[in-house]
Amino acid sequence: MGNAFCIFCGCVDQASIGVVERWGRFEKLAEPGLHFFNPFAGECLAGVLSTRINSLDVRIETKTKDNVFVQLLCSIQYRIVKRNADDAFYELQNPKEQIQAYVFDVVRAIVPRMTLDELFEQKGEVAKSVLEELEKVMGAYGFSIEHILMVDIIPDPSVRKAMNEINAAQRLQLASVYKGEAEKVLQVKKAEGEAEAKYLGGVGVARQRQAITDGLRENILNFSHKVEGTSSKEVMDLIMITQYFDTIKDLGNSSKNTTVFIPHGPGHVRDIGDQIRNGMMEAASAQVKDE
Repeated sequence: MGNAFCIFCGCVDQASIGVVERWGRFEKLAEPGLHFFNPFAGECLAGVLSTRINSLDVRIETKTKDNVFVQLLCSIQYRIVKRNADDAFYELQNPKEQIQAYVFDVVRAIVPRMTLDELFEQKGEVAKSVLEELEKVMGAYGFSIEHILMVDIIPDPSVRKAMNEINAAQRLQLASVYKGEAEKVLQVKKAEGEAEAKYLGGVGVARQRQAITDGLRENILNFSHKVEGTSSKEVMDLIMITQYFDTIKDLGNSSKNTTVFIPHGPGHVRDIGDQIRNGMMEAASAQVKDE
């Protein structure tokens, strides 16, 4: 902003307002442009004020309700009201210090009634209270408060570290809960899978035994019809002996099986055959009784 003074004229820049005096007393306000003065009548351009919006950053250190020291960075945007520019020119010698003092007073009266968490949540309310107070006070001096912004809230470094640790601990606790739930679901699904596998394994064994029984019955019938003079008991004994030797052969061919040596011979095979045959006959007898 540039001001031009001479004996007969003065220039007021755009977005500015001039203050004209006569013999040292306020005479009028001069709008932007070129103005002529009569120095013989005591007229002169006493000064020029900018009507642009100015910004003032104020850093305030105070204490919260829970005894935490914080620094607040407050940005005040203000301007001079044209119609009251003479009040701004004559009433205040240093308006920035005046605004800063009122901001300190209001903030240090409000923040100690809040906890640190409430201050972060309600910083807009603090800015609103400062705005209302400044509008009421500075309006009488020809200033208009446009906006007040709480730019930053800076707690003590040790407090910030503690808050971060609390946040990290809460997140770890939540992660542990989720991990436990995941392991629980995994164990349940694993148990369900094992139960389903055992069930299907039992069904497979039952079907296998049914197939073996059907095969034995078919072999006995075919052998009895094709070889005359043979009884079902003799055919069953022959099948049992064949299966017995097949089992011994499989045990000998596989290196991964654990072989258990038991007494064996034709007599033992006959005993095994008798046991199987008696079991089948008892099962058939029970089935006839049920029908």
